[in-house]
Amino acid sequence: MDDPNFDFLKSKFRISKEAYEILTSLASYKKIKQGEILVEQGSISNHIFFLSYGLIRSYHILESGKEITKNLYTTYSFVGPFSSILKNEPSLLTHEALTDSILYEINFNDFIQHTKTNIEISNLYSRILEYLFILYERKHLDHISLNATKRYQILKEQIPNIDSIIPQYQIASYLNITAVQLSRIKKYLPD
Repeated sequence: MDDPNFDFLKSKFRISKEAYEILTSLASYKKIKQGEILVEQGSISNHIFFLSYGLIRSYHILESGKEITKNLYTTYSFVGPFSSILKNEPSLLTHEALTDSILYEINFNDFIQHTKTNIEISNLYSRILEYLFILYERKHLDHISLNATKRYQILKEQIPNIDSIIPQYQIASYLNITAVQLSRIKKYLPD
């Protein structure tokens, strides 16, 4: 029987079936509904998630009440309050399901214990960290070097039906523009 999660992890991180079985033994299957919160800003969590299906956003709420969308996670993404986990501090972000989603939840401490006794799990952890670093570096570079129109086009390539999935203000927040600016951009782009 095919397992697309294993196929992804094997192709991206060269994971063996044995290491995958260790991960699945640590993981809890979780179905969440649109609007459900995984981690609340200000809370402490030691769980990481592998998004098997769906769309999740992480956002920060300013004192003014304004929401700043930091990231959009698509199928086959690693999700969680990583800096909060590593520093054992309250999360600066809320993680919310934008669609009904399927995740696998792993206690980070349990995972780390396996990295100390299993070289393949340890190497997997290193490769995942490298992968996340590259993703964040690319996103940061795009944010400082590309205009809003190009950033929106890239987002549409990554999530083609994004406009029909989530509210425009969330897309605008992710692009670091106003909803009015997003409306103008969409007006001048071909369908």
